[in-house]
Amino acid sequence: MRHRVTAAALAALTAAAGVTVAGQTAAQAAPTGRTFHVDCSADPAGATGSKEHPWTTLAEAGSPTYGPGDRLLFKRGTTCTGTLAPRGEGSARAPFTIADYGSGEARAKLDGAGAHDVVLLSNTQYVHLGDLEITNAAAPGSERNGVRLRLTDYGTARGFKISGLYIHDVRGGDYKTVSGSSAIQIAVEGKAKPSAYDGLDISHNRIEDVDREGIYFKSTFSKRDLVGQQQDPNVYPGEWTPSTGVRIHHNTLKSLAGDGMKLDTTSGARVDHNRVDGFQLRSPSANAGIWTFNTDDTTIEYNEVSGGGNTHDGMSFDADGASQNTVFQYNYSHDNAGGFLLICPYSGAKTIGTVARYNVSRNDGARLIQNCWGPILDTQIYNNTFHNKEKVPGYLVQDDAGSPATTQHELSIRNNIFVSEGTGGYAFKNPTPGLSFDHNAFHGIEMTRPNPGGITEDPKLRDDFRLGEGSPALAAGAVIENNGGKDWFGNELKPGAPNIGAYAGRGVK
Repeated sequence: MRHRVTAAALAALTAAAGVTVAGQTAAQAAPTGRTFHVDCSADPAGATGSKEHPWTTLAEAGSPTYGPGDRLLFKRGTTCTGTLAPRGEGSARAPFTIADYGSGEARAKLDGAGAHDVVLLSNTQYVHLGDLEITNAAAPGSERNGVRLRLTDYGTARGFKISGLYIHDVRGGDYKTVSGSSAIQIAVEGKAKPSAYDGLDISHNRIEDVDREGIYFKSTFSKRDLVGQQQDPNVYPGEWTPSTGVRIHHNTLKSLAGDGMKLDTTSGARVDHNRVDGFQLRSPSANAGIWTFNTDDTTIEYNEVSGGGNTHDGMSFDADGASQNTVFQYNYSHDNAGGFLLICPYSGAKTIGTVARYNVSRNDGARLIQNCWGPILDTQIYNNTFHNKEKVPGYLVQDDAGSPATTQHELSIRNNIFVSEGTGGYAFKNPTPGLSFDHNAFHGIEMTRPNPGGITEDPKLRDDFRLGEGSPALAAGAVIENNGGKDWFGNELKPGAPNIGAYAGRGVK
């Protein structure tokens, strides 16, 4: 009889022998590195970076070249002013860590005091940054950031983790450039050597009161046919080189002048379990809650987005120009002045393969869905639930195409619930021939477009977005292949006709 050795048993055996699975000793596998301390309230005399004689300025902290396993620690309860721009890099087995130390109740604070960046991680890799307070409020209106990652003709940078930060009062400018103003900016610059990030985790950060962006990506290596004429080739000359292994999760963002999160030139990114509350609050430009530009295969799920401040965009989600195969699923959108979803290629670009499924929306307006000029191809909006009580959107679909003959839209809206407790609204602006409806539930809404298989009876929608017992929306939807496998509540999707809306379970008493 052959015995199976589990991974846990193998780890225990090798640890007991002092050897890793790769054949290295434990000491070789996990180099300890050096530890440096910074206390900007300490006496600067004799500062060496030790715990007993810590550095007292950010310039001192940025002077050495750091290596694998090194740690740069800031004392809790103290404040350092200026820019932290460390040199060197960690390794896959032993990242360079920037964090805090001490038992003080208050965080260690870094205050940019009007500098362009508070923390600048430039042309480096394998860095973990966390557990600090970062602010940059002085001289408001100029260009600045809280944390900026920057690659300039570097190649591929790996192994970044940004977590546990409290970033607030970053008072920058209101314009979108390669080095604009944001809480966390991921910038790829240069023209000579294609550069990108591989392995970037941004999680459990609290971001508040930022002008303009929350989390913002930009790359000069972004040129491809899909993007059309949206970017000046002199400014963005490099062939499309996407960042990979990107995950943005469990962050809280509040009171943002502009966008919550913008992904740009990424492939396979996942954005999940974030809370965006209050965006597009102080900007005359167009902004959205979470959106993509020039990306492939992005999954945006399990997020809650609310408080879009005006109708210059101002919706929760946006698949923008050159977005390909973007999936919005299992999200909660509510109380956004602009609405729920924007699909916006414009300027000769294309937006392809957008899917919005099993989301719920409450009191979003002035339109639930908006389309821009340009090709919108293979777009599916299905099994979502829209409930409007205090606010009634002016448009269910607002299509901004100047003429149906000048654009190409392939947009199907199926198996959705639309319930209104108000009057009016839900019009259609410039509906194109490619816009189709079937098997939707419209209640409290005058519906004039063809809706084969749909219902107008009360679907018995509960406040928790489930369906009541005897709902006519139960098992009344059209079968859709590759539907994600579960509903907004986590219920498994079973074979056969699905419910209409975001709930797949039985009717609730």
